[in-house]
Amino acid sequence: MPPSPVTSPCIGVCELNPTTGFCRGCLRTIEEIAGWRDADTRQRETILRRLAARRAAGFTTVGKAEFRAAPAGAAGDR
Repeated sequence: MPPSPVTSPCIGVCELNPTTGFCRGCLRTIEEIAGWRDADTRQRETILRRLAARRAAGFTTVGKAEFRAAPAGAAGDR
């Protein structure tokens, strides 16, 4: 299978929020992260739509600089 043209939303801030189960950097779940490599274009686009819905619902991400400066549990939470 050729690689999907849909790129990963990962920004290198990889820490799961224990309350929401979402990554603080990209808002994916552990299942979405683990399955990304083998996901086809359609599956990846579905995940990206879920991420957009999470952002629209008020969930936020943190950038690398913010992540390094914030104490654990303080950044990326709703």
